[in-house]
Amino acid sequence: MLVVHVFTPKIAHSSYLLVGKKSCAVVDPRRDVDVYLAQARELGVRITHVLETHLHADFASGHLDLAQATGATIYAPRAAGCAFDHVGVDAGDRIEIEDMRLDVLETAGHTPEHVCYVVTDTGRGDGPVGVFTGDTLFVGDVGRPDLFPNRAQELARSLYHSLHDVLLRLPDHCEVYPAHGAGSLCGRAVGAKYRTTIGYERRYNATLQIRGEAEFVRSLTSDMPPAPDHFARLSEVNRRGPALLADLPPLIELSPAEFRARREREEAAVVDVRGYPAFAGVHVPGSVHLDLAGNFPTFAGWVLPPDADLLWVADRPEAAAEATLWARRVGLDGSAAYLAGGIAAWATSGFGVGHLHLVSAEDLHARVTGDDPIVLVDVRTPLEFRDSHIAGAINIPAPDLRTRHTDLDPNKPIFLICSSGNRSGLAASLLRQRGFREVYNVAGGMTGYSAAGYAKQCTVCENPHGSRYFAQIAGPQVELDGRRTR
Repeated sequence: MLVVHVFTPKIAHSSYLLVGKKSCAVVDPRRDVDVYLAQARELGVRITHVLETHLHADFASGHLDLAQATGATIYAPRAAGCAFDHVGVDAGDRIEIEDMRLDVLETAGHTPEHVCYVVTDTGRGDGPVGVFTGDTLFVGDVGRPDLFPNRAQELARSLYHSLHDVLLRLPDHCEVYPAHGAGSLCGRAVGAKYRTTIGYERRYNATLQIRGEAEFVRSLTSDMPPAPDHFARLSEVNRRGPALLADLPPLIELSPAEFRARREREEAAVVDVRGYPAFAGVHVPGSVHLDLAGNFPTFAGWVLPPDADLLWVADRPEAAAEATLWARRVGLDGSAAYLAGGIAAWATSGFGVGHLHLVSAEDLHARVTGDDPIVLVDVRTPLEFRDSHIAGAINIPAPDLRTRHTDLDPNKPIFLICSSGNRSGLAASLLRQRGFREVYNVAGGMTGYSAAGYAKQCTVCENPHGSRYFAQIAGPQVELDGRRTR
């Protein structure tokens, strides 16, 4: 028996091949499945089973693409009511692949229909060797139960019992193969290791140390990170079965004139995937800024309309192709095209351009400690803001500016800060779309501000391999020196 781990960064997704002598299963596959086909060829095995632990909310699954490519049978929780050909499983069911046995456990909590698969290598012994936990148990964390409206309390109680009455009854040596790692929004403080053991989590997982169901429920239903928009729709997409990637329209190239004409369509979204300094310098008016080098898929799924035609502005065609793939991974299936020649071709065609102001940490500090009032908007998450922020700053997370821009005066200069400049670049583009004229992005964000000595280093930046959203904030809220009025 061999377990092969496949990690997809940005969405921090872990999937697996469970490999025997001639056959193998793929657990929780991502949408683009070539990586599994290549691994199976390299190992000389055939993919015969596709196992889903639950209906994923953060990415479109590749179960249908794998089944079409290999003829494999899909196994999914019976309670999910999947609309495609599959074998429904629930507690007590068993799947056998050569000398590997998978026993199904019901582990509702992160989602109502969740199951885990306990693996026994019968060629070596009768005890379980590992468990595919999906989003029930992570390294150092557990799945969030608050993704279903008005069901958080119910699902948190289910999660408590799934963990303590089901998973933690497995032996300490049993390896844990979770579906996500650090950076995923399916948990609150997921660790960076790819795997763990039941015994280690029993002893060191902070959430598992919470005493009593009531306190567990309270903890798991408060101070959770915001859930992106696509989380609310992808579970149903995965239940129905995503469109096959091969059936989606291919990426095409458009001349500047064609691009401008396509931009006028109501369903079109112009998305600039370059870095925030380039976007600030010159961009297509009305475009959304989503840096491809940042957490592009999460924010693309969060702020882009799910059925929009995607019009990319990129430095090179390869970047547009990469943006299209990431968009597909989070269920954005509209047509995709890119601007031939990039922004330079747009400008030399005589079309109008936009720009933003960039300011340094030093510039910002001079403004926040000066006498002239400004509006400073911190677009990080509430937990990051609570950890440390500049006194007088308003906390509006970047995606929320789609609606909360009404909290701000479009006739005043707006300074935007995040941890680096990426999210504030997105925020700036959203405000410009909504008629704000004087918008400033703080280059380097709070990272640069603290490096310049104006603030303590933020907790997230101190731990680059940890969760982007931390569960516990040490000490009271800290406000940094500065005078600010709105």
